[in-house]
Amino acid sequence: MKGLHLLWLAGFLGSVSGCPEVCDCGEKYGFQISDCAYRDLQTVPSGFPANVTTLSLSANRLGDLEAGAFDEVPLLQSLWLAHNEIRVVAPGSLAPLVYLKSLDLSHNLISNFSWNDLHNLSALQLLKMDSNELAVIPRDAFKNLGDLRSLQLNHNRFLTLVDGTFEGLTSLSHLQINDNPFNCTCGLLWLKVWAVATAVSIPEQDNIACSSPPFLKGIPLGRLPPLHCAPPTVQLTYQPNQDGAELRDGFVLALHCDTDGQPPPEVQWRIQTPGGKVEITSPNVGPDGRVPGVPGSPQPRFQAFANGSLLIPGFGKQEEGTYSCRATNELGSAEGSVNVALASPGEASEDALGRKFHGKAVEGKGCYTVDNEVQPSGPEDNVVIIYLSSTNPKKSGASSLGQLGSWLLFLALFHLAF
Repeated sequence: MKGLHLLWLAGFLGSVSGCPEVCDCGEKYGFQISDCAYRDLQTVPSGFPANVTTLSLSANRLGDLEAGAFDEVPLLQSLWLAHNEIRVVAPGSLAPLVYLKSLDLSHNLISNFSWNDLHNLSALQLLKMDSNELAVIPRDAFKNLGDLRSLQLNHNRFLTLVDGTFEGLTSLSHLQINDNPFNCTCGLLWLKVWAVATAVSIPEQDNIACSSPPFLKGIPLGRLPPLHCAPPTVQLTYQPNQDGAELRDGFVLALHCDTDGQPPPEVQWRIQTPGGKVEITSPNVGPDGRVPGVPGSPQPRFQAFANGSLLIPGFGKQEEGTYSCRATNELGSAEGSVNVALASPGEASEDALGRKFHGKAVEGKGCYTVDNEVQPSGPEDNVVIIYLSSTNPKKSGASSLGQLGSWLLFLALFHLAF
């Protein structure tokens, strides 16, 4: 259907004449060609015949490609832009070229590329992006390129490639990714496995080598030694542990996020309270509970320490909500969450669910541990009820002891971690 549409458009537009003065336009082998190569051009000229199917702008001094740069030539099947000075390919500059089969952007300075534009180019069969300054490819960049046969990404600045980058390329037969400064960590091991198993031709494999870490520098990806790699795990614990004890409004709540994984995961706290959502990349305070490098700074409301602990001094109704610890490394992520709420006075003996919580730890996401037994979590199974004491002055001493106990436990956890 697309082919018939293309023929109809070509016939409809065939009578349209014109050609930029600096270019040569004509028909050859049934293709409408505009040759603008080697013309010292700094911008894409205008005035092309609308039925052009091949456009060469190679070996000029073209700068950034703006949106709409090729709106005059919607029937393009081949576009050659090699050996220019292009740094940015803006969103919308390539998206209208839905009939494009060959695209050459090699030997430029491209560091900013609109990968989403490729989603429209489902007819693409050849894509040359080698010898640029590209550093990142989104995982879904090639998802609609099922007809792509040749992809050249060599001589760029890729440190890594996301697992699944080439999944959508079901027709791919030729791939060049050599001479990139790959950082050979756990996140790149998938590429070694994929390169061995795939039927795609991958030349110069000895030049698909590590630039870092230093002890692997120069080693080809295919000869990487075994690396110790593990996805992250999370165990979220908290104090005080409730066993019928009553605590007054304003006590200290301490949460501890114990993580494991290789490479060591990064920790982020996500807090949802009635006042809004807070995200904290741990740590946000030094050992003294204050913002490092800011003398005299106040202690933050939520204090995330380097050992994985989160301290909330003066816990009250405004701090009620969901507290989540998320650990992430190159192999994935894991999360543990607890909901924290203050009960009304007099509810110390039984909580809203008719049970008491004992030394609870939340592991990962979707399960928790009670009395050393892992059970599936339900919608209310990770709700921690913190009791308010009554106004009876005789109980204020017990509340203070409970608060002191929380502080002591937190400090013990903190010093053990260091």
